[in-house]
Amino acid sequence: MARAVSKNRKTLNTVIAGTLGFLMFFPIVWIVVVSLKTEEDAIRAPLEILFSSGWTLESFGAVQARSDYFKHFSNSVIISLGSTFLGLLIAIPAAWAMAFVPAKRTKDVLMWMLSTKMLPPVGVLIPIYLIFRDTGLLDSRLGLTFVLMMINLPIIIWMLYTYFREIPGEILEAARMDGASLRDEVIYVLTPMAIPGMASTILLNIILSWNEAFWTLNLTAAKAAPLTAFIASFSSPEGLFYAKLSAASVMAIAPILIMGWFSQKQLVRGLTFGAVK
Repeated sequence: MARAVSKNRKTLNTVIAGTLGFLMFFPIVWIVVVSLKTEEDAIRAPLEILFSSGWTLESFGAVQARSDYFKHFSNSVIISLGSTFLGLLIAIPAAWAMAFVPAKRTKDVLMWMLSTKMLPPVGVLIPIYLIFRDTGLLDSRLGLTFVLMMINLPIIIWMLYTYFREIPGEILEAARMDGASLRDEVIYVLTPMAIPGMASTILLNIILSWNEAFWTLNLTAAKAAPLTAFIASFSSPEGLFYAKLSAASVMAIAPILIMGWFSQKQLVRGLTFGAVK
């Protein structure tokens, strides 16, 4: 009886997991299918779109002819990697201090940092826009890199703090007794032990920066526009061009999907780092 109940529960869990996976993956399949249609076919009924013939790559050609995809792609790469690198430079010392030299209000500081993620971005858009305008950072990769680093910094610090807390402090004490300086302790002892957690932190920050749309649409125009702005450019007052919009979306999300697919093992390993002792 118990074996039958366990088997039924396993089957139910498999069905639920498969259904959720299908629901999450279906929008991507839909975008890919629509991108391979003409504009006339793209506005048909859903079933007609899925099962009609007439596959074509003309939307991808039209997208590339209208906009310089590789320019937007390079902007996304530079901004995502730059914001991640700057974030780590700040987050590693901050997380180390909070994990191994905690103060009385360390947890309060952590909660305060996390609470900043609850602030609607539009609430601080005007002052940031004015600062960028006066400092010449509007429509610049440097300015957008700095903004994305700041908005993702609380998450980076929180994740690194969690990973560092799982590392025994005695190991760092032994390194100090062997004559390791603070710099050596962080670079040669702490960092190698936290590589799985740091890898997942880096990957998550790249994904968040790559997908950021609000700040990219409001702080860039042409020179520093990443792929999120590239997608938005295919929405016009004349209406939505569904096939071209879908093609642009596929071209924008394909690099990050491929990166996530090949690094999923490292990402899962890092996100579960320290969960099982």
